[in-house]
Amino acid sequence: MARNYRPLSRSGEIDIVAWQGNTLLFVEVKTRSSDEFGTPDRAVDAEKRQRIFRGARDYARHSGVPLEQSRFDVVTVTLGPKRRIEWLRDAFGKFDVTATL
Repeated sequence: MARNYRPLSRSGEIDIVAWQGNTLLFVEVKTRSSDEFGTPDRAVDAEKRQRIFRGARDYARHSGVPLEQSRFDVVTVTLGPKRRIEWLRDAFGKFDVTATL
């Protein structure tokens, strides 16, 4: 659907927007050269999640899709000698949209 989506307000960015069945996916991709300073998903902190939620809210509103019909995933890529890609589905868990925006 979209890649590197940024709303006009610049209130957030979504790396990948895609459909999986009837679920609209908002995917954050994090890459690190190694796990030396922690896994890539640790970089998706509360502030980053809020920016992603704001961008997702904007995208969903303009697409006419209820935000409750969406899911937030994180794809982690670790480079180096132990290359690894992980897809963390529903990485943010269930959320209260009004509390996070």
